[in-house]
Amino acid sequence: MIRIDRRLIEHFDVILLLLIFLVCIMAFFNLYSASFPPRVSGLPPYVKQAYFFLMAFGAFLFVISFDYQKLHSWNYPVYVTVIILLILAETIGNTAGGAQRWINLGFFKLQPSEPAKLMLIITLASYFSRKELTEGYSIKDLIVPIVLTAIPFVLILLQPDLGTAMMLGIIFVSMAMFVRLKMSTYIVMGSLALGLGIFAWEKVLRPYQKQRIWTFLDPEQDPMGHGYQVLQSKIAVGSGGKFGKGYMEGTQGHLHFLPERHTDFAFSVWGEEWGFAGSAIFIGTYFLLILWGLYVAMYAKDRFGVLLAFGVVALIFWQAAINLCMVLGFLPVVGIPLPLFSYGGSSLMTTMIGLGILMNVRMRRFPNSLSKD
Repeated sequence: MIRIDRRLIEHFDVILLLLIFLVCIMAFFNLYSASFPPRVSGLPPYVKQAYFFLMAFGAFLFVISFDYQKLHSWNYPVYVTVIILLILAETIGNTAGGAQRWINLGFFKLQPSEPAKLMLIITLASYFSRKELTEGYSIKDLIVPIVLTAIPFVLILLQPDLGTAMMLGIIFVSMAMFVRLKMSTYIVMGSLALGLGIFAWEKVLRPYQKQRIWTFLDPEQDPMGHGYQVLQSKIAVGSGGKFGKGYMEGTQGHLHFLPERHTDFAFSVWGEEWGFAGSAIFIGTYFLLILWGLYVAMYAKDRFGVLLAFGVVALIFWQAAINLCMVLGFLPVVGIPLPLFSYGGSSLMTTMIGLGILMNVRMRRFPNSLSKD
């Protein structure tokens, strides 16, 4: 007979769930407008995203059904599985737009680089919780997590997917700084980052990736070419004014001036149609979700829970911050989606599983939960 610990229900976080649904509802209405009129053949993106959401919500419920402490023992099997998926994507995966990133499962095209972000959070949380150093971590103590980060980083960079690979680096740096580093470690890591940056610019970055950086510095130099996306995005957001042009009345989006308007540039459509007021409401709700995630991390019952929750919040925050800065022309276009808001099954699934981990930590903040399950 299955027994459910009553404390799990008592500690269910209604506010977290409400914030998730609010952002998803705004995302769905925005996607409907961004993809209207629908294509003649095939399912419209908003219908596909509705199916993806049902699948992702099922994954969310699955994640909260077991104690997050079990991820300690599942850590390395999960890590190896994701590495194998990344290798499969590199060798037999589907290619689109010059990148080989997807594994066709028939009903769903899996992009393994998306779950790789969560895999890295679980791996680093498990490592840092097992090896707690109150005086701070030296560069020698970070060799293992650096290697564990570098393997998926290189595999994703080969696809090529610079934006997602960069996110793995950001997750590592965020979590490493959170657990406290020695001053000498900061100096060594800073020097390494500078050296790797110079090396990447000279030997790793492809011409079109360098061009994105030049375009970011001066988008007007090629307004009909590489600078087109950013300029159209800034026009769309700026033309929204105080209260926007109205739902489904955006000209930049509906007259097809704005490329990728239902994926990476979804917020541009929102800004044009709802204006400054609507954008403030959306960003306020979104960052309330992030702040609530930090609150969950603060009151987790153990170090592993704190690190898991912080890692998930850091992932969502940095992706959102980079996407919004990219859309507004403050950062180069690197193909980072806005979590929960941009169209895409793998991204939505990854974010919802991450939020499931957050809810899991919140529901089990009382002591001795494992023995009661």
